[in-house]
Amino acid sequence: MRRLALSLIATLAALAVTGAAATAATPPLPLPKKPDTVRLDRFSGPSFLRVPPACYRQECALVVVSHPRGQSAERLLDSPQVNVLTEALLDVPLAVLLSDDGGESTWGSPAALAQVASLRQEAGSHFAWNGRTYALGLSMGGLLALRSALPGSPYPVGGVALIDPWTDLRSAWGTALARRAEIGHAYGLSGEPEAHHNPMTLAEQAPRIPLFLVASPDDDVVPMQTNAVRLRNRAVPGPSQFVQLSGPHLGGNRFSPKVAGQLADFFGGLEAQATEQALRR
Repeated sequence: MRRLALSLIATLAALAVTGAAATAATPPLPLPKKPDTVRLDRFSGPSFLRVPPACYRQECALVVVSHPRGQSAERLLDSPQVNVLTEALLDVPLAVLLSDDGGESTWGSPAALAQVASLRQEAGSHFAWNGRTYALGLSMGGLLALRSALPGSPYPVGGVALIDPWTDLRSAWGTALARRAEIGHAYGLSGEPEAHHNPMTLAEQAPRIPLFLVASPDDDVVPMQTNAVRLRNRAVPGPSQFVQLSGPHLGGNRFSPKVAGQLADFFGGLEAQATEQALRR
């Protein structure tokens, strides 16, 4: 009986060693060599999360990109110009969410912001997210990007980059009947937006925020003086930058490697500062 017990113990021990060796020999799942693209569907259309390989093995922040009027996340994904900016952010490394924003012409509305909050939360489950979020807005997308960084937003944003941005909703409402109709529909309004709807008004009453602003005096779609320049006064000194370029609205020089590098340095600097502060706590 004693020999049988000893034999059984020896057999179990051998099996345990064999199992451990097999486990140790199992290679880890390979990490992707190129950024992943994850599709996030909503009723209004898809959004796309771009994840660099580094953001699976180390914690990264998320940049939410809001599109121009009449466009979509699919348009951003397929745009060679926007990809110049996106690739620079992925190299930082940062994960990038190309957001549908609730539709093509939502003008930073509360419903659009609520959808982006949902997309942001879902996006964070697909990579090693550190919980920090930044925003990038293009033209009309500037309204949503700016609003997301102000008091009352459903999620915190640590810094905002805006390219040829609308920041004053009332200004947009007053410039064309087509814009007026879209804004009224997006906000459920029959008249001019009130002050609490307007990101520019809210920004003037809120603490200063880190801003990266790109604009041109030649822009005949979004007036630089009443939007980017006016918002410039609400920028935190130090990390904030104002880049004045020439040429028309969303011209090619907004998507140059130089601007992409400046944009990546802006978000990368904010992220390095946030990481340092977290380590000090």
